[in-house]
Amino acid sequence: MTKITSYLEASQGKTLFSIEIIPPMKGQHLGDLMSHIEPLMEFKPPFIEVTYHREEYIEKVVDGVSKRIPIRKRPGTLGICASIMQKFHVDAVPHVICGGFTKEETEDFLIDLHYLGIENALILRGDQEKGEDQFIPKPGGHAYANELVEQVKAMNQGILLHEETESLPTNFCIGVAAYPEKHFEAVSMEEDLRYLKQKVDAGADYIVTQMFFDNQKYFDFVAKCREMDIHVPIIPGLKPLATARQLEILPEIFHLEIPEILAKEVRACTNNAAIKQVGIEWAIQQGKELIQAQVPALHFYTMSKSDSVRAIAEKLF
Repeated sequence: MTKITSYLEASQGKTLFSIEIIPPMKGQHLGDLMSHIEPLMEFKPPFIEVTYHREEYIEKVVDGVSKRIPIRKRPGTLGICASIMQKFHVDAVPHVICGGFTKEETEDFLIDLHYLGIENALILRGDQEKGEDQFIPKPGGHAYANELVEQVKAMNQGILLHEETESLPTNFCIGVAAYPEKHFEAVSMEEDLRYLKQKVDAGADYIVTQMFFDNQKYFDFVAKCREMDIHVPIIPGLKPLATARQLEILPEIFHLEIPEILAKEVRACTNNAAIKQVGIEWAIQQGKELIQAQVPALHFYTMSKSDSVRAIAEKLF
C-alpha cells in the first residue's frame, strides 16, 4: 500500500484522478457499486475514498416502553475498502469520523484498518445526528476532528489509549477536509482557517476540499491557507450537476454558491439529460483550468455513479 502523499510526490506536478464513493444502502449488493467503479478504472485512480455514515436511530415501543433503536443504513466501509483493494489493486481511503464513536471504538477501527494494510484515512468530525441542531459527540468520543487527528498521530507513534503492543506503530497518512466557501458553523473564514490549521498542526498530511463550482473560490482558499502557514497539498473536490433540484439542495446541504451563469444554463434545460450535459461541460472547464494550475489531483464526488464522471475524465485524462 502507498501513502496519498507519496502518490502526489511521484506525480511530479501531473494532476491525478481520484474518486469518492458511497457505500450502498442496507439491502443492496456490493456488486452494483463495483459495476459503477469499474468504468472509471481506465483513468488509473491511485486511490478511492469510501465514506462512512454514522448509524441512525428510530423510536420504537418495546413491551410498552419507548426505546431508541440504532439502525445502520449504509454498512460496510471496512469491507468495501478491502474489496476495492483486492479487485482493483488501488488504495482505498476510508473516512474515519468522530460522530457516534468513543475513542476506544475508534482505536479498534483503526487497528482493523492497520491489520488490513490500509495506510490512508480521511479524518472527519462528521455530521450531527439526524434530528439534532448541533453536533454532539458520543460520551467518551471526540468533539472535533483535530482531536481525532491527534489520536491517529499518536497511534503512528505507537501510543494506544490504555495499553502497549508490539503490533504498533501504525503508519497512517492522514487526510482532512476543508471548505473553500467556509464551514457553515464557523463565524468567519478566518476562524475556519484557524480550525483547519489546528488539524494540520495536529498531524494532517493533506487536505481534500468540499465541492465547489467556482474555481476562484478554490484559488483564493489555497492562497489564504498558504498565508496561514498551511503548506500541505490541497486537493480540490468536484461534483457535476445532474438535476435541477441540485440548484437548491447542494447550497442548502453543503453551504456553497452555484454561479448564476451555471444556474441559468440549468434552468434553461427542459429535462435532466440536458442538465446532466450542462453539468459535465461545466466540470470539464473547471477541470481544465485546475489542471493548468497543476493542482495535486481532481477528486470527484461520484455519489457512486460513473457516467458523468467518466464523460468528464475522458476529456481531461
